[in-house]
Order: sequence, then C-alpha cells, then structure tokens
Amino acid sequence: MSKSILVSAGCVLFAACGPAKEPSVAPIEPVVAPTAQNEELAADKPAPEPSAEEKKKAEEKQKLEADREKMLADHKAELARWTPELTAEARALAEKSYPTGKAAILAALAGKHRRPESAARDRHRHPLETLEFMGFAPTMTVLEYGPGEGWYTELLAPALAKRGKLVITNGDPKGPPDLRATFYAERVQLFLDKSPELFGKVERVTVDGKNPKLPQEGTLDLALVIRGMHGMQNNGTLDAWLAELRRALKPKGVLGVVQHRAAPDADPAVSSKQGYLPEKWLIERIEAAGFKLQKKSEINANPKDTRDHPDGVWSLPPTLRGGDKDREKFVAIGESDRMTLRFGKKE
Repeated sequence: MSKSILVSAGCVLFAACGPAKEPSVAPIEPVVAPTAQNEELAADKPAPEPSAEEKKKAEEKQKLEADREKMLADHKAELARWTPELTAEARALAEKSYPTGKAAILAALAGKHRRPESAARDRHRHPLETLEFMGFAPTMTVLEYGPGEGWYTELLAPALAKRGKLVITNGDPKGPPDLRATFYAERVQLFLDKSPELFGKVERVTVDGKNPKLPQEGTLDLALVIRGMHGMQNNGTLDAWLAELRRALKPKGVLGVVQHRAAPDADPAVSSKQGYLPEKWLIERIEAAGFKLQKKSEINANPKDTRDHPDGVWSLPPTLRGGDKDREKFVAIGESDRMTLRFGKKE
C-alpha cells in the first residue's frame, strides 16, 4: 500500500472520531425588572368588588366599633356623675330594710343613682305596676334574664340588697371582641362594676346563648323575662330557656313576662325578627313547657303601636334606629305595645 493512501485514510479516521461539536444553546433572555409604568398600571387595576356578604360583615364590624367607642364614652361620663354624695346615698338605699315590695320599688324609683334617661321612661314602662302585678317582694330571690342596659336592674338591685337576692344572666364579656354578644356582655359588666354599693351583691350567671344552662334548681321565687323572648325565638332557644327557668323556679315560683306584642295572626318566625311575638301563640308555647297562665294585664299596652315599622320595634323609642327620619312620628307613638303575663308552674 502506498504511503499516500495511508495518510489519506488516517485523515478520514480522525475526522470521524474527533471530538463532537458542542450543541447550540439558545441565548437566555435577561430578566427585566418591571418599569414604573408597569407598576402604575398594576396599581390602577381595580380590586374585585366585595360580595354582599362581605359588605354586610364590614358594615357590622364598623357599627360594632362605633357602638363600643360610644359605650366607653358613656361609661366615663357616668362614672363622673358618681360623686361621694351619690355613692353615700346609694349605699344607704341598698342597706335599708323595706317592709313591702311597693316601698322598696318606690324608694328605688326616687333614687338619684338612676341615670336621667331611665326616669324619663317610667311613664312608658310602668315599673311599679308591673312588679306589683308579678308579686314582687323584697325578700325574694329574683332572676332577671338579660338586663340589657340595666333599666330594671337599677330598681331591683337596691330593692333586694338587704333581705333578698338578685341574679342576672349575662353573656361572656371576655368572648371574641368581634361578636355583638360580647359587646352586650361588656356593657352589663361595666354597668354593674360602677357601683359596688348597689350592685356588689348581684349574682352574675354567665350563660351560653346557644345552649342555656342555669345553676339554680328550685331556688327562684320570681324569674323575669322582660322584652326578651323574641331573642330566644330568633336564636332557636325558646324551649330550652323555658325548661331551664321552670327547673330553676320553686314549686310556687312565678315566671313574669313582658313582651312586644305582634298582631294576632302574625307568623312568629317573621314577627320575631321585628321584635314582636303573637300573644296567643306565646302563651301556648309557655304553657306547653310546663307553666300555667295565672293572669295577664294591659299595664304596658300601647294602641298607637301599629307594629309595621321599617326597623321593627327598634324604630320606636328608646332606640329610634331610623335617626331623624320620621323621628317625631315614632316619638309620638312612644314605646311598643306589650303583653304582660304572669305564669305559675304546673303541678
């Protein structure tokens, strides 16, 4: 084989077996930071419209915050009203022994410890007549369901301080702060804490609004549910509460009810949302729970109340939820038309 042929073959082999070429790689595009213009466009993009439920929750939260702020401001003003002279008068009122329920309530009604706006409502609420109708005596053990802003508590606490006992139900003031029930419980606690002289002996029972339980069993002389049974109906706990109240009352104990009265043909599932309940229906429900109607009264009746207000019973005084809209009209009507009922336990 000639030398020239060998050289040619070696060149061919080298070309076939030589190092492989590097594969071609596409160039990497550089990451470009968003420009100020891009950021502005993103910022200008409208946020999603909140749902109706989200709007409602936001409004409720805002209203609760405003109510809590007002509550604290009102409490501060109320504490400033309690001078040493007023404290001494309250102590004397609570330490006095009253011969009758009427004497005790009359003394409490005249006391300067009452908030000025409380006394202004006496003509609408008829406290002396209502408590006499229920058989109130200063030696009783009395339960007040849901005292609200303490309107009746201002009367019952001093009347019972010396010879009787007042028990009130309340929610948990240390519950979640975003719950309306916690706000109501805080309000009751502030009210009671302002005067140990008057309210120091009041027994506070914290209850679960969804599963009510009372520690008392056969020890109450009188249980008062004043303007509160529509709330029980709305919460689905009316029967549970009636069972607890019956168990807590003595054999001859009395259940006293004052309730905003709906039209006779009203649907309680609907009217309760407006704060009202039909009288016949409510009596039947209470009697079905083991009570017997002893008597009823028109002490708290108001024929001017048409029961068809835009904000339900809360359109009327003292709430006047509509503000200035039709204010004079609702003030002229006065507080609601109410049934006043007295029940004993069935034997």
